[in-house]
Amino acid sequence: MKSRLSTVVKRHPLTVFFVLAYALSWWPWILYAYDLAPTPVVGFGPFLAALAVLAITSGKTGVLGLLRRMVQWRVGVGWYAAALLIPVAISLAAAKSNTLLGAQALESAERGAWTSIFSTFFFLLLVPGVGGAWEEPGWRGYAVPKLQSGRSALVASLIFWPALVIWHLPLMIVGTIPWSEIVFLLGFVIVFNWVFNNARGSVLIIMVMHAMNNTISFNIIGAMFTGADSVRYAWLYAAGWCVVAMVVTLVSGPQHLSRKYKKQEIPDGSLRPDRSTPEPVRTDQ
Repeated sequence: MKSRLSTVVKRHPLTVFFVLAYALSWWPWILYAYDLAPTPVVGFGPFLAALAVLAITSGKTGVLGLLRRMVQWRVGVGWYAAALLIPVAISLAAAKSNTLLGAQALESAERGAWTSIFSTFFFLLLVPGVGGAWEEPGWRGYAVPKLQSGRSALVASLIFWPALVIWHLPLMIVGTIPWSEIVFLLGFVIVFNWVFNNARGSVLIIMVMHAMNNTISFNIIGAMFTGADSVRYAWLYAAGWCVVAMVVTLVSGPQHLSRKYKKQEIPDGSLRPDRSTPEPVRTDQ
């Protein structure tokens, strides 16, 4: 039985990963329905799924490769700036556009939220299962490099998008996040993959970016609007991410989403060795 299971995982690692990611993330849904859990989804499910699949397909080497990427901090300072400031810029632009269209921001929520920005950010970044940062070791640490093997980074992003939408469905169904999340995730996937490929496969910087995005867009700026104003903000915010996604694709090219480095790949089930100087993209590509 164990040998048969191992064979299935090795033949269909990506399919098994997504099935496990959904199962290991959605198990609180029934408890949530009976008010026994605060959320229908736990964010570290994709991480656990990646560890399980890597342990079977590539053993200790694959697992340690993923863990190394989670502490891979040596990335150009410009990419840290991008990871922190892009979510802020998009959220502020959506909020400003919303107010220009007649929305009324709650000043009391605004004052209270900004004072807790740092504590909220580090809480979302460091505590597994809270926020979205701990999804990333599974998504960017395993699924995206696997999807990018043998196809362009843009096509891989477009394939990953519906899989990520499905993962978020319980949160949309219960109303925790709006249905505009479907559009938002399209831009989100492309921009995050752009940062990931240019940051030489660092999962850490993507965890930082995800934590900052949730801190700003949901806990601070998103909390300033209610009712129809909140719905409009969510759609403006989703559109902003899609605009940025189009820009980075045009600038960086769809093949690698980078003009400098090749896209991250897992061609054989194991993570590519971490290189301090990744192979550059050829100028004729």
